[in-house]
Amino acid sequence: MALTKFAFKLLKTNNYARCGLIETHRGNIKTPTFMPVGTQATVKACTIDDIKKTGSEIILSNTYHLMIRPGVERIIAAGGLHKFMNCDLPILTDSGGFQVMSLSKLNKIDKEKGAIFNSHVDGKKFYLSPEESIRIQIGLNSDIVMIMDECPKKSKDYDLIKKSMNLSLHWAERSKKAFGEIPHKALFGIIQGGLFDDLRLESLNGLQKINFDGYAIGGLAVGESQSEMFKVLDNLKKYLPIKKPHYLMGVGTPSDIIGAVKRGVDMFDCVLPTRSGRTGLAFTWDGRVNIKNFKYQNDNTPLDKKCKNLSLNKYSKNYLNHLFNTNEILGSMLLTLHNINFYQELMAAIRNNIMQGTFDQFHDKYIDKL
Repeated sequence: MALTKFAFKLLKTNNYARCGLIETHRGNIKTPTFMPVGTQATVKACTIDDIKKTGSEIILSNTYHLMIRPGVERIIAAGGLHKFMNCDLPILTDSGGFQVMSLSKLNKIDKEKGAIFNSHVDGKKFYLSPEESIRIQIGLNSDIVMIMDECPKKSKDYDLIKKSMNLSLHWAERSKKAFGEIPHKALFGIIQGGLFDDLRLESLNGLQKINFDGYAIGGLAVGESQSEMFKVLDNLKKYLPIKKPHYLMGVGTPSDIIGAVKRGVDMFDCVLPTRSGRTGLAFTWDGRVNIKNFKYQNDNTPLDKKCKNLSLNKYSKNYLNHLFNTNEILGSMLLTLHNINFYQELMAAIRNNIMQGTFDQFHDKYIDKL
């Protein structure tokens, strides 16, 4: 039986905000969507069944981490990433470029060889070329594959960012050639160019000539302010291809997401809800809650009265405060799940308001609150 071809359908727009549907052979994904991050073949402190109960329809895993541990050949031998981690949701894999920049103990970029770096775990040397990144991601059997790019640190050096952007375009061509034609999988290009408007548009134009199934905006969430990020998106929003999904990589807070949706973004991922959950910070419709705070002792109300997942409202702030202040693992598990659930309820509310034509009012109500 033929596998379903990857496709994107635009269902409704509200100015630049969009509702759509990504079709994959593993299931459909309503957009705008948030992808919980399962960096090392696990969404930390959660089971896949719990993730699905939050309404999550796709997760993200990372090429860099999986190539180091446990190694792609081990995952291939297990039948691919979905079988390895018992996940029947679609999976997007990041190419590893960002982690090479941010995590490796020593790295060198070579135009032809790619990234040459030492593992942050044991110092072992690795070579990650565009072709190797694609080979690994296809071996993992991911459903959405990202091109190999260079993700530079935030810089005001125009020539440095231009050189990096041109290198990413060169690697984009090689990634596309290495990927070939796999109709049931998608290959996304990554727009680079730092905070420079002309370089961002030059990158986008170059990627469109190569022709990808979706377009990601990379090189953000690297230390810039929210206003700087929104300026980049404002510059791009008129030019992003209407019939392809738009993905803002590694972003972000609920406020970041609401503002980016207003500027035409369809897909998001970020470690913030899981990382915050493990350290006692909860996201709620009334703002952020540091559950370890003394004031929540003897507060027997639910963490978020507006939470629609009633099973999460069984646990009081009082009890959660106790779990964190006694270092009980259950506290991290419950708060992580709560945060992922909140993000999915946020995405559902965003989609509903776009469909009803009320997204601008929703944006104005919550942009400074969440």
